[in-house]
Amino acid sequence: MTINKTLKVAAVALSSALFLAACDAPPPESVQRGPAGTGMVLIYNGDDLDNVVANNTVPEASPQLPAGGPKASEIYQNVEVLGDLSIGQFTRLMTSITEWVSPEEGCNYCHVAEGFHLDTKYTKKVARVMLAMTQRANQDYGDHVGGAGVTCYTCHRGKNVPEYVWTTDPGGPHAAGITTAMQNIASEAAGNTSLPFDPFTPYFEQAQSIRVAGDTALPEGNNSSIKQTEWIYSLMMHFSDSLGVNCTHCHNTRAFSDWEQSSPERVKAWHGIQMVREMNTQFINRTTDWLPEHRKGPLGDPLKVNCGTCHQGAYQPLLGANMINDYPTLKTYNEATKAAYVDDAE
Repeated sequence: MTINKTLKVAAVALSSALFLAACDAPPPESVQRGPAGTGMVLIYNGDDLDNVVANNTVPEASPQLPAGGPKASEIYQNVEVLGDLSIGQFTRLMTSITEWVSPEEGCNYCHVAEGFHLDTKYTKKVARVMLAMTQRANQDYGDHVGGAGVTCYTCHRGKNVPEYVWTTDPGGPHAAGITTAMQNIASEAAGNTSLPFDPFTPYFEQAQSIRVAGDTALPEGNNSSIKQTEWIYSLMMHFSDSLGVNCTHCHNTRAFSDWEQSSPERVKAWHGIQMVREMNTQFINRTTDWLPEHRKGPLGDPLKVNCGTCHQGAYQPLLGANMINDYPTLKTYNEATKAAYVDDAE
């Protein structure tokens, strides 16, 4: 085949690909996120939206039970986090948690037949911490979770372990043994780009600075390197994938760094970053010594949370469904929980 003929074949193939890409059905839908002319538009594919809706349905809430009567701590032994609930409230919440987290294993996922008060299984001790973490998010991070709040179902969706979790990624050798420099390998964490493949450890655990834009010309205004910027781009790809949005969900494209020209979602995202960091460092990491090896990463750290853990492709977890109104016992923590779990985080 001659060179000219080869080029013609390639051109036809490329034209066909572009044509087919432009004919993506059904027609995309757009949502204006800011002033016209600033490029603040989100574009959605109808099929993708249908999948998001299907994957973010909320289970029917069980009937509310009376708040009066004896407290759980007065009847049952070793109830640390939920001891202030009535027997009816406590039983209802335990039944719901079973459906949310261990529908196949049932109560035995956390408890042993010799006595439900025993802390024999690591899952029970972890669940206690997770309950405190959930109540903390609902009571003290309203600027992020809003009135909809979060429950165990927000993350677990009927699975023992949420589908979207992470551990520190140590990387590995590249082709021919060349080191990766923590990037240059297509990574799902970075939106299948070759940007740094662990954007979570520095920002969702170590609290490194995310801002790289300066207000004046170099070198005084911005001392961040291109490499630092690539790490933050990787984190932004995670945000986009986790929420099913693009940059304009938070930013104004004419002034990415300007908070005053950004959407309110940017402020909400800032509070979310603080919340996720605390969840990982103050709650989840304290469970490390209890966990079996298969519940840890290659460096021995526990499975931690990021934006995708709750959002799972939706701009709001469960598309904004308000589960916390159905489960008000998860809205706040009691004094015992505050002393045992929250004071360290504050």
